[in-house]
Amino acid sequence: MSDATTRPRKRSYDDGCAVAQIMDVIGERWALLVMRELMFGPKRFTDLRADLPGISANVLTQRLEGLEAAGIVARRRLPPPAGSQVYELTDWGAEAEILFRVIGRWAARSPFLAPAPMSVNSAILSMRTMFSAERAGDLRCAFALELSGLEFAVNVADGALTIEPGRASHPDSRISGSPDMLVRALYGGESVDALAAEGALRVEGDAALFQRYCDCFPLPERAPAPGPFPLI
Repeated sequence: MSDATTRPRKRSYDDGCAVAQIMDVIGERWALLVMRELMFGPKRFTDLRADLPGISANVLTQRLEGLEAAGIVARRRLPPPAGSQVYELTDWGAEAEILFRVIGRWAARSPFLAPAPMSVNSAILSMRTMFSAERAGDLRCAFALELSGLEFAVNVADGALTIEPGRASHPDSRISGSPDMLVRALYGGESVDALAAEGALRVEGDAALFQRYCDCFPLPERAPAPGPFPLI
């Protein structure tokens, strides 16, 4: 019996709309989250499993294969001495960051949004999404941010925020902790001083300046919750 008769046909919307056709790929469960976790650089299969603890190895393999076949993800082998195989977004795949920003801001208005653990990439993307130039005003600052062992250089100037992987040069402060602790400072209404006293965040340098930075991320107003279904 041929492969064509034994292999199940991939479901498709069979729709000429570009959105429908790309949803054939990124609409699969976990696909967008795999893309999110590759947004700031290549990762090994084991790294992706660690960042997405709810995904099985089999499903992750399927999603990576589908994204690779669609030209969104590529894999390559690192040069010696590492020699590991890694997955990374293609140039076109990386353009999808705008999707995460738009969907993230829209989703933050959900009346049912609830606190839950976030990955490092989730926290970084949320800052790129929620930053308010109006709140920042004339703020100028540079921070070395370390989240769960990963380093990022954070800069605010002229009402614009940049966050890039890597070491910061001449930062005003060095901040380290977990993504969830950072989120508490950004969106949970908890002060940097209180989190530092608790040991949840480590701040070396100007804590007041970092507090002002954390105040630059207002959440959008929640959408109204649905009312009760009418009785018929």
